[in-house]
Order: sequence, then C-alpha cells, then structure tokens
Amino acid sequence: MSIGAIPSRYRIRIDRDQCMLCERCIESCPYGVFRKNGETIHVDSRKCTACHRCIAMCPRDAISLLEHPIDYRSHPIWTREVRESIYNQARTGKIILAGMGNAQPLPAIFDRLLLDACQVTNPSIDPLREPMELRTYIGKKPSRLEIRRTPEGDLDLVTELAPNLEAETPILIAHMSYGAISLNAQKSLAMAATEVKTFMGTGEGGLHPALYPYQDRMIVQVASGRFGVDINYLERGAAIEIKIGQGAKPGIGGHLPGEKVDADVSATRMIPVGSDAISPAPHHDIYSIEDLKQLVRGLKEATEWKKPVFVKIAAVHNVAAIAAGIARSSADAVVVDGFRGGTGAAPRVFRDQVGLPIEAAIAAVDQKLRDQGIRNEVSLIASGGIRESADVAKAIALGADAIYIGTASLVAMGCRVCGNCYRGLCPWGIATQREDLTARLDPREGSVLVSNLIHAWTLELSELMGAAGINSIESLRGNRDRLRGYMLDEGILKVLDVKPVGA
Repeated sequence: MSIGAIPSRYRIRIDRDQCMLCERCIESCPYGVFRKNGETIHVDSRKCTACHRCIAMCPRDAISLLEHPIDYRSHPIWTREVRESIYNQARTGKIILAGMGNAQPLPAIFDRLLLDACQVTNPSIDPLREPMELRTYIGKKPSRLEIRRTPEGDLDLVTELAPNLEAETPILIAHMSYGAISLNAQKSLAMAATEVKTFMGTGEGGLHPALYPYQDRMIVQVASGRFGVDINYLERGAAIEIKIGQGAKPGIGGHLPGEKVDADVSATRMIPVGSDAISPAPHHDIYSIEDLKQLVRGLKEATEWKKPVFVKIAAVHNVAAIAAGIARSSADAVVVDGFRGGTGAAPRVFRDQVGLPIEAAIAAVDQKLRDQGIRNEVSLIASGGIRESADVAKAIALGADAIYIGTASLVAMGCRVCGNCYRGLCPWGIATQREDLTARLDPREGSVLVSNLIHAWTLELSELMGAAGINSIESLRGNRDRLRGYMLDEGILKVLDVKPVGA
C-alpha cells in the first residue's frame, strides 16, 4: 500500500503573457523546477524550495510563488509538519535532515525586551558629535593593574596581560566551514571581516590557502573531528576556538554530506573525496573540565601562548556551571550558542526541539561568573539567532562582550533561508560546492554586502547606546538596568535579572 503524494508546499505560476521564454528560470534553478517543452515553460512545483532565485532573475516579473496552496485538514496537534515527518520517515526509515535554525513558532525573548533611553536629567548622547567607543577586546582581563615607577620617573606596567583580540566592533562573524559553505562565501566573509576590522570563524573545515591573506582576521576552530587541524592551521589563526557543541544540535557532532566533499574540500579537511565528514558527538579526549583544560593548554603551548583560546558550547540547562568550569580551564573566552543557531545540516528533531534561548543562557552565565568572582577570567560571546542591531545591544546588556552573526551574514549575501543547505544545491552559490553555482557569488560583491551590514549595525548600536546615555561598549556590557521586560513571566525576568516595564 502506498501513502500517496502529499500536498505540495509551494506552487509556482508563470504569467504566460509576461513570459518571453528567455529560459533564465531554467538556468537559475538547480532543483529542476522548470523545463521547456516546445514554446512553453513547464513547472514542477513539488521540487520548489522557495529559494526565490527564479523570481529574482526573471526580467519580466512573470513568476509568482504561493505557499501551501493545498493544505491538510487543520488540527492543533497533528500539524502539517508533524504529519509530513511521519510520512517521510514511514517511507525511508531515516533521520530527517534540515538546515538553518530552529523553525518552531516560539516567541523570541529579544522581542519582549525593550531598551531604555535617557531624558532631561540624565541626557542622551549624540553619537554624531561625541565619540562612541565600540572597540572590543576579547580575552582575559586583569582584576587589577599593578604599576611600578622606574628610577627615571616613568611608569611600567607590572601586570602581565593575556593576549586579546582587538575588534573595532563587538560584531564578529560566526564559524561556517568550507564544505558547508562555498569558498566564495568564505572569501566574502573574510574580506568583510578585514574591511570592518573584526574577526570571522573558519568553522571545523580547515583553512583553504585562498584565505591565508586574511588569516590575521580568522579564528580557527578545533572540533571533535579535528578536520584540517595541524600546526600550520593553528599558527595561522588570530585565535583558536574549541567547539564542544553548537546551538542547532546540542549533544551531537557535525555532519557534512559526502555530496559536498569535492577534491578541494577533501584536501582542506584531510578526508577522502565524497566521504561524509562526521564529527563525533564528544571529543574523545575530553570527558571532564580537567580534560578540556589539557587541550586548552596544549593548544596554547603549541602556539607559544601567543593566541587566545575560546571554547564554544551549546546553551543547555547547566550552561552556567559549564561556563564557570571553562573559565577556570585557562580558556580566554566562552562562546554560548543558543537554540536558534543556524547549521548546514542537522537532524530536524534536534534543530527544533533541543537547546535553550541565548537570552536566558548568556544572562545566567554572566551572573554565575560574577557570583564566583571570575567574570574577568573570560570574555563571553553570544551566538544563535542574532537578527538585528537591537539584538546585539540586548545581548551585550545581558552580559555578552561580543556576538557572532552567522545566518544574518548569509542573508546579506542573498540567502533566502530555504533550509536546504544540506543538499548542496544552493542557487545563490553560498551553501554549495558545484562550480556552476558557486560562480554565482562574486566574493568582492559579497564582501561589500556583509561589510555594509556590519557597518550599519555598528552605527545603529552607537545610536542605541547614545540614547541610553552610554558612550562606551564596556558600560553597556551587563547593564541590565538599560532593559525592561514586556509580556515576560516572572520566572524568565528572574533568570534575565531584568525589571518589568513600569518598574
């Protein structure tokens, strides 16, 4: 017995009066939605992923898209998504993969936090006329400075300072590996990071030689699969990040489908062509904070203690305690990735059902470190679902030193968040390794788009700070008094340590 066809998710229509049979839709779509038959363009809507490439490329605006043209009988529990998951798993007996971030209709805490502003007695600051300090240092900070006066009357700093990354903005570009995204996409991000004087992550896919010119702006990653990791890789990065977990799939490892492992990806990752690049769930040499400390110190020893070492963890229920352990492991920064973090490929059940919001996680970590008197021991970087400059301001006010943007930087380059990254057919040349598709993304054009985004967000961040009477990013960090909760329950407000509106 066959389950039969399920209703198509999208319906593509072509206005025959407008269509001039230029065939750009056929050339643009790697999923095979369009084909020409005689003097007509035929459409197979079931193959559509709503990537919008055909719509963007059509010179006559002849193509339209309708979502859910035919739907199931509505039901509050047995939703369309639930039923289709059952149908697909009944057919295949396999795990359902998905890309991008959590797709559940859960409220974003950021949207229910409002930023405060100054009036009259505590006037706001005009960032167009007064200096605003957004330069951010990521790494360990001393609790106090010891200064000695020399016999000549000069002052010497006695306190030994740990290596820090110096960024002109608290906005960093998240780790997205070569393989998950194209080399042209990585070049775009690297060039943008260099332009705005921030940093970007390599992801766990090694460092392609084409990125060597930008290595001073790269944070290299060491994940459980150790893909591409050798001393050359470690020495090229400005910093090193150990990936323990990520927000899109806490508790499991990484997965790059073999279809995306071409010869170039193979050489960079040091794995066979066409093989699935699967990172184990745990690092097989880390089963305690003590084991993690050994790896942190080992990486520092290998790079002569010249580079800061970060540790990235997913937001889970005991994230604050884990972060406190990391702070005592000699690590210089903790990266906390919330459940809305993006990914190229994850089991859908993990992407949508596992993990915690970054807002609650970063507030809990910041408070735990303050309570234990070790907040200066590490910087905090918030990641996972940062969508606009207001989210940046709110994350920093909750306790982050800096934030990572991943999906937002891809959207800046044209990504439509269609969630099919794992198929390797990205029509925008971003999450693919097919040469004809990667050629669609010009790295120089992509870098301008990403650098414009970061520049615009940084300007908006300075405006928000000025409205709050703050002229330094350090004064915003952990300043929860600049936030008020709206339509948030008492429990969440307590975790965030934020007062409700009107208080």
